[in-house]
Amino acid sequence: MLSPRPLLPVLLAALLVTPAAAPARAVGPGSEGIETARTGREIAPGIRLESYDRLEADRWLRIDELLVDLGGSGGVRAEYLGGRGPATLAESAARHPAGPGRRVVAAVNGDFFDIRGTGAPLGPGLGGGRLLHSAGPGPGAAPAVGFGADGSGRVLRLGLDGSVTLPGGAVRPLAGYNAARPAAEGLSAYTADWPGTQLPALGTAVAVRDGRVTAAAPPARGPVRRERPGPGTVLLAAPAGGAVAAELAALRPGDAVAVSARAVPGAGPVPVAAVGGREALVVAGVPQNHDGEPNDTAAPRTAVGFSRDGRRLRILAVDGRQRDSGGLTLTALGALMHRLGAYEALNLDGGGSTTLLAGQSGASALVLENSPSDGRLRPVPNGLVLTAPRGSGRTAGYRVEAVGGAAEDFTRVFPGLTRTLSATGYDALLGPAPGAPVWFAEGAGRVDATGVFHAVRPGRATAHARRATAHGELPLTVLGPLTRIRPSQARIGLAERGESAGFRLTGYDAQGAAAVVEPRDVALEFDRSQWSVTEDGRGGFTVTALVRQATGRLRATVRPAGAAPAPGGAGAPRAPRASGAPAASGEAGTAAAPGTGRAAAASRASTDIALGVGLVTLPVTDLADAGDWTGAGVSVAEGHAGAGLTLELPAAGAQGSAAAPRPLPVPELARALTLWVGGDGSGARAAVELADADGAAVKLTGPAADWTGWREVTLALPATARPPLAVTRLSAAGGTRPGRLALDTLGARTPPTGPAAVPVVRDPVVATEARVRARPWRFALGAGAPGADFVLTGTDRPEFVHRGVRFLPLDTAAPTVRGGGLSRMRALREALAAAAREPGTGALAVVREYAPATVDRKEEALTGRLLAEFRRTTGKRAATLTLGAPQFAADRSEGVLSITTPRTGRTLVGADAFARGDWLAVRHTP
Repeated sequence: MLSPRPLLPVLLAALLVTPAAAPARAVGPGSEGIETARTGREIAPGIRLESYDRLEADRWLRIDELLVDLGGSGGVRAEYLGGRGPATLAESAARHPAGPGRRVVAAVNGDFFDIRGTGAPLGPGLGGGRLLHSAGPGPGAAPAVGFGADGSGRVLRLGLDGSVTLPGGAVRPLAGYNAARPAAEGLSAYTADWPGTQLPALGTAVAVRDGRVTAAAPPARGPVRRERPGPGTVLLAAPAGGAVAAELAALRPGDAVAVSARAVPGAGPVPVAAVGGREALVVAGVPQNHDGEPNDTAAPRTAVGFSRDGRRLRILAVDGRQRDSGGLTLTALGALMHRLGAYEALNLDGGGSTTLLAGQSGASALVLENSPSDGRLRPVPNGLVLTAPRGSGRTAGYRVEAVGGAAEDFTRVFPGLTRTLSATGYDALLGPAPGAPVWFAEGAGRVDATGVFHAVRPGRATAHARRATAHGELPLTVLGPLTRIRPSQARIGLAERGESAGFRLTGYDAQGAAAVVEPRDVALEFDRSQWSVTEDGRGGFTVTALVRQATGRLRATVRPAGAAPAPGGAGAPRAPRASGAPAASGEAGTAAAPGTGRAAAASRASTDIALGVGLVTLPVTDLADAGDWTGAGVSVAEGHAGAGLTLELPAAGAQGSAAAPRPLPVPELARALTLWVGGDGSGARAAVELADADGAAVKLTGPAADWTGWREVTLALPATARPPLAVTRLSAAGGTRPGRLALDTLGARTPPTGPAAVPVVRDPVVATEARVRARPWRFALGAGAPGADFVLTGTDRPEFVHRGVRFLPLDTAAPTVRGGGLSRMRALREALAAAAREPGTGALAVVREYAPATVDRKEEALTGRLLAEFRRTTGKRAATLTLGAPQFAADRSEGVLSITTPRTGRTLVGADAFARGDWLAVRHTP
């Protein structure tokens, strides 16, 4: 699965503004939701990309939007994108002929298509002023977006005006031209421009070239597949058995036949380029209501809209069918396009087809901007491509980035450590421009000649790349000294020799501020006879298994610049390596960057990762407790080994299920589940139902049990399921006749990594009772304590201020995507605004009940970011207080304190909202 776009930086000023009042009739996103993140960049003169996240009442949304000035001074053009059959948008864009002096700068998927058949678009298409294909079946008009010779665009309907002149002068209408679905009656024509993988099944057909029949029609009693016509050849076809088919069958080689075809717009001139679509979203400035229509379900969406004069193009890609973005209905999509300023808009193909690519300044390749719901790029037959004038190639500026990503974790670094930077030159039109820059830095570090930033002391820094008058820069933050590191995954399990997996190391300072630690600053110890570990070129590592079965451990130790190598661990620069062995070709090694003599000393920090390769079956349940499973038609029966379950399926297609007495945890690294199924030949299908870490349902369905007796089946776990997973029930769906399915012994095919090392972190906020009572005042969590000003037992009391601290109780009963998150974020935003403007308030504390099933990870991340931004911009303090958790914990992230306490025991918190150091001290007594 493609990684979802990370939660983007949030500007506190924007989040502290009360949203505008909703209109009387709220018909789409934006009327109630709040924007939680936004980034933007110029793609080329006249084209800008805006990417943003929104929290709506019932879902999260991720949206990518291209804003295009058509026919302006930037010289941007929208063109038909497509070729001979479906291909990924990236493949089609890479081979699109932009023309002399032009380049491809963005692309989006286009029309709905015959996905299970020919692969051809279902609507009309024009490219370079030529008709490429008509809608089918029949010559009637179909919706499309079109672009004229002056570059302007519009939504229109395009039909077919075509004819075939037979020998003797008889003229027959043309019913289709390269149409995916030929008409049931009349003539259809197919040419080398056919946009599908294979022609549809045709009846009687003849080949025409240069106005003459080149091959007579072979006998045809029914539809058959034909070869794609070569360049310059037209294949004329008609359904077998009709009068038109008889006319074709009478033709002989050399007979004169003329074929003409042109697109006919419902109004206005014929466009130069056009791509078909389906539902009108906005018509003459009015958003359309599609309630109750078959396609009006929440889904990934692609839409194109225009301003009233057609000079402003808006291309929208909305992710869907994902936890991070639930997608939009057609009605909501139309409302959104209207709110964004579209005077007319059309829905293009969505679902797994929704794909948007955009360029970056100085780069020739396009970048995938959205997250396709298939987890990969789906091959599609056509799309829209944006082209712009090619620049001079003379360097006008540099795009400076941290190697690994633009996320905040890569623009930070710890004292004594490094960050690798890149500088991509671009010309005045943002096109590629070669030429290496000279590097230098201002502030808390320096940049060497290779573009590696060396952090010297905590503070701000700016890295500069310059060549003559061309310049680029990147702000960087040097955090406090490194205190600990954590891998992106504590265990790595590989199924077989040669398989690989990646990991990154994230470091933390004393305030919990995080930054990725680069391979150059890390020494690795592992058994190099069993594993290979190399840099991945993106700030992380790749582990590859060299044997079929093994378990092991990898230790990563941060070694600050200028420090002596770990024993036996010296190696080549930029390469982590195994301790005690010379670095092999292509393997990572361990040298530190040169010291400056002025860098703040960075503490050594280590972490371990458990490794495993090969699959073993670990038990999930042997169904010894079969009598505790519940459900209609469920009974205990003899299993494959011991007790088992039987599900009665009294009719063909009947459903049956057995609920587990408690959720059954699945090993975190499991690749598949195994289940013994006793079949009776009825074709029933067994299924295992699970819940993932977000509470989302996951269902694994097995093969049709067309056998009798016991057989073990393997059910692969989808890569999109977020662990930890837990089995909630076993179920079955009936086959072609009544039957019964027996089930037994559920296992998990899992790499044997062994336990992960979980470091114990004791935050300084945890103090002695004496230190807690030394604070100016105290409060208790969960249960009372002597000397406490008050006790927080839940979230039922209203927001209040006490001795410089604003307490915000947040009700966590309602799930995030059922309105709870939106109400909580509104309350948090208002509380942050109040605390920011109150001189007598020095801190904000969010109080909430422990509710992992209702508060999702994206809301959790947003809450943390808002509090951290509040702390950075106001200088005031922030904390989250979570009640009723399984156990006590205290830590911090980005300077925001977090105290989690169980309902048992006593938790006393001392407070001083205006203290110089930590403003809280906590003591928990079980």
